[in-house]
Amino acid sequence: MDKTIGFIGCGNMAQAIMGGILKSGLVDRQSVRASARTQETLDMVREKFGVKATNDNLDVAAFSDIVFLAVKPDQYKDLIESIKHSLKKDSIIITIAAGITIEWMEEQISPSAKIVRTMPNTPSLVGEGMTAYCVNEEITESDLEHVQAILESFGKAEKIEESLMDAIPAVSGSSPAYVFMFIEALADGAVLQGIPRNLAYQLASQAVLGAAKMVLETGTHPGELKDAVCSPGGATIEAVAALEKHQFKGAVLSAMEACGRKSKSLGE
Repeated sequence: MDKTIGFIGCGNMAQAIMGGILKSGLVDRQSVRASARTQETLDMVREKFGVKATNDNLDVAAFSDIVFLAVKPDQYKDLIESIKHSLKKDSIIITIAAGITIEWMEEQISPSAKIVRTMPNTPSLVGEGMTAYCVNEEITESDLEHVQAILESFGKAEKIEESLMDAIPAVSGSSPAYVFMFIEALADGAVLQGIPRNLAYQLASQAVLGAAKMVLETGTHPGELKDAVCSPGGATIEAVAALEKHQFKGAVLSAMEACGRKSKSLGE
């Protein structure tokens, strides 16, 4: 891709996206630039990714055809005020913060600004990210192709209506944390039954990966796949019953509701 890509902010999510883009070979390292506030982060980014890193946000804004704003939601207003006059005329601005709407971004920069609102997740670092995104009317078909290519360089990407964006953190943005907890719990249970810790993590992680792949590749309803594992009077249905008695699904739903509420409040 003949585009320069910038990251203002180099936290975990920016690093995941940057790593995914570079690993895919979509652009070379000379086409990526990043900014961060601390020298420690700058040094780490240079060493880990081999890209130019600076503490000058204006430099990244002026350099980038496509710029990711990878800072916390409450930092967006001051950041945009400081960089908006340095942005290229036709640059594409990509947000990755919960609660930041396209309308608000247009108000801060310009009604003619090209805005993409995204919600990626950290598995982007290993090329298995899931990113939901929406765009404003200034994004052309050519722009959309570039955006889709970038987002798919580190996983899967789905264009959705903005009205659904506040629900995305709960289902795919934050959910890797829930899954990591589940893997940890599976591994603890395995260790309790005598399986070595390292092997326990491998067994649990591969089981989760394989189960997810079955849903994606077969298109079969998760409930049907669950039923197929549960033999009458068998061990699996005993485990499923125990999970339900402890409100397994209810706990997940409660977590997602809490995540959704917090995501909306961050934009306020």
